[in-house]
Amino acid sequence: MYCRNCGEQIDSNAAICVKCGFAKGTGVKYCANCGKEVVPGANVCTNCGFAIDNTPNINPETQKSKMTAGLLGIFLGGLGIHNFYLGYTGKAIAQIALSICFGAGAIWGLIEGIMILTGKINKDANGVPLKE
Repeated sequence: MYCRNCGEQIDSNAAICVKCGFAKGTGVKYCANCGKEVVPGANVCTNCGFAIDNTPNINPETQKSKMTAGLLGIFLGGLGIHNFYLGYTGKAIAQIALSICFGAGAIWGLIEGIMILTGKINKDANGVPLKE
């Protein structure tokens, strides 16, 4: 058995990979059967033909709130706070710079806040869906 996150061989009785710390069966980069890198989104490993489960493993404790992100965007969008919250650090810094230089970052944040609340933006920077 191989880690689906880093591709290292792991003991079949192990709960986590000792190299990367991911729980057994989580990750989508490598085949659990042969340890070779898989094509993103593939349903079958092109190396060994093993069926790949691409269902994301979501920990509800790490899911970000759609309401929190949307309201942060609407009220503090010019500071990029909602993007920091969602893990989009680069975008958040760009919003701060735009606000300081041109004063236009607040409009961007307002629009993104509305898009979050309406579901147009529905995932954080790690691809984890936002919870209601």
